[in-house]
Amino acid sequence: MARDIDIALFGATGFVGRLVAEHLVQAAPEGVVVGLAGRSPERLEQLRDGLGPRARGWPLLVADSGDPGTLRALAGRSRVVLSTVGPYQRHGIPVVEACADAGTDYGDLTGEVLFVREVVERFHERARETGARIVVSCGFDAVPSDLGVHLLHRAARADGAGGLTDTTLWVREGRGGVSGGTVDSLRVQLRRTREDPALRRVVRDPFALSGGHRGAAGQREHWRPFVEERSGRWAAPFVMAPYNTRVVRRSDALLGSAYGPRFRYRELVGTGPGARGALRAHALVAALGGVTRAMTVRGLDPIVDRLLPSPGEGPGRARREAGSFRTETTTTTEDGSRYAATVAAQGDPGYAATSVLLGQSALVLLATRGAAGRGGGVLTPAVALGDDLVEALRGQGFTLDVRRLDGPAPGDR
Repeated sequence: MARDIDIALFGATGFVGRLVAEHLVQAAPEGVVVGLAGRSPERLEQLRDGLGPRARGWPLLVADSGDPGTLRALAGRSRVVLSTVGPYQRHGIPVVEACADAGTDYGDLTGEVLFVREVVERFHERARETGARIVVSCGFDAVPSDLGVHLLHRAARADGAGGLTDTTLWVREGRGGVSGGTVDSLRVQLRRTREDPALRRVVRDPFALSGGHRGAAGQREHWRPFVEERSGRWAAPFVMAPYNTRVVRRSDALLGSAYGPRFRYRELVGTGPGARGALRAHALVAALGGVTRAMTVRGLDPIVDRLLPSPGEGPGRARREAGSFRTETTTTTEDGSRYAATVAAQGDPGYAATSVLLGQSALVLLATRGAAGRGGGVLTPAVALGDDLVEALRGQGFTLDVRRLDGPAPGDR
C-alpha cells in the first residue's frame, strides 16, 4: 500500500488529540498531509471542519484499537502515526504492533511502565528489523526529563568533562492540571499491580525499561520527604519520577551507557528550608499517597471519579494558556564539573505544552525519516529525536539551555 499520509493522528477527536490537531494545522509545513483517525467518521468530520481551511484536504481514517485490520491499514498508509488513545496498556499494543510490522514511525504520550515494558519485550527487535522508530513518551512525560539529561551529556562531552554522575531533575515551576487520560492510565496500572505481585516488582525496578541493562548501583528511589544533602532544603519525590527516571535510564542503555558508568538519576520537587519546607514536603507526599491508595481500594471508585477528571476532559483555553512549567536538571561530572539544564515553556504542561511536544516530535520524525543513522527500535525522545527536537521546540518558544555552574560556559574551552 502506498504511503499517502505523512502523519496520522489516532485519537484525533479526544481532548488532547484535538489540541495536537490544532497545533499541526498551524505548525506543519505546506504540503504535509495529516490524517485524522478515530472510530467515528462523523466526529472526525466535525473536527476537520473546525480546524479551518488548511485542514480542508486532510483525509479522515476510521480506525479502532479493537480492530487490528483498521490499524494495519492506518500504519500501511502512513509515514508517522501518533497515538493519543489511552490507557495505552488497554488500547496501545495493537497500534504499536501494526507500526512495527509496517516499518512506520510512531509516537505517543504514555506514562505507563507496564505498557512500555511489554512494548520493549515484544516489539523492539521487530522494529529494528523494519526500521520503525517506536518513540514512547513524547509529551510532558518524558521529554523535559529526557532532553534535560541529553543537554547535560552533550555539554559535558564537548568540554571533555567526563561522564555524568549524580544527576537530579528539580521541578522549579508547574502550573496546570492533571489530564483525565493520565488519571485513567494510573488507575489501570495500580489495579494490575494490586492483583499481581510480579508486576509490582517490575514497576519498582529502576531499570524496568532498560532491556536487561543494569546501570550504576545506588539509584535513589525517593518515596518520602527528606532534606537534600547539597542544599539543606526539604524535597519530595516528583509525582512522575517513577516513570520518567526509567525512560532516562532506557536512553542511557540504548546509547551503550554513554552518560557514564557512575550515572545516577532522580527527580524531585524542592519545598524549601525549615519547618515550612518540611510541612510542604509531607503534604505533597500525603496527598499523592492518599490518591493512589484510594485508587486501589475497591468501592472507592465513585468518589475518586468525582474528584478527578475523566478521560476526554480538560481545562478551557484560558486555563491552558495560563499554565507553565520549568525544570532544572543538575549534574556533577567525573572530573567534578557542575552543569544545569533548563527546560521550560508557557502553557499547561499536561495539555498545551504536551500537544506541542507531541506535534513537534511527529514533525521531526517525518523530517528525519530515512536519514542515515536513524535506526529503528523502541526508542526514547532523546535517542530518536535528540538535537533535532531541541531545535524544533526552541522554534516554538520553549526554553532548552544548559549552563556550567563553575568555570567557563559549556563548549568554551
